[in-house]
Amino acid sequence: MLVSDLSTNEYSVFNATYINATDSNVALLDGLKYGLPQLVNFIKNIPAEKLEYRYAEGKWTIKDIVLHMADTERIFAYRALRISRGDQTPLPGFEENDYVPLAFANSRSIENLLAEYENARKATISFFESLNEEQLLFMGTASNTAISVRAIAFIITGHQNHHLRVISERYL
Repeated sequence: MLVSDLSTNEYSVFNATYINATDSNVALLDGLKYGLPQLVNFIKNIPAEKLEYRYAEGKWTIKDIVLHMADTERIFAYRALRISRGDQTPLPGFEENDYVPLAFANSRSIENLLAEYENARKATISFFESLNEEQLLFMGTASNTAISVRAIAFIITGHQNHHLRVISERYL
């Protein structure tokens, strides 16, 4: 299943940013699987002095971004779990800017943050591997908008790609 298989009614305009950041030739599970070593290797090659750098006042550090990606992945995987099990309860959004200061990423080692990210991604991969085609098509509501389970997987991949691009352009 490729991102091109998605219908625009499976995700919001906001999430189109992440959908569009996915490689249209990479299958759903492959994007999640290839993204893990891609992120880890990318971050490990950043000089230590850059990991807590902020390119402007109030912006996140690279450590903040790594933990933000793990947090966001968990939230999106939880949404996919609920929707894939037929839960039609509208799922609330979250304010990412409220999470970052309370996560204390800069007090942790990059190795610890990457291990947490790896664990979150491995759990995400295991979960999506367990779903059948029917479950991937299930629709639910998250952040006041309709979303499919398969769109969530592509959003997770695109979210990572988006942040890797931001780090490359603004931090390095």
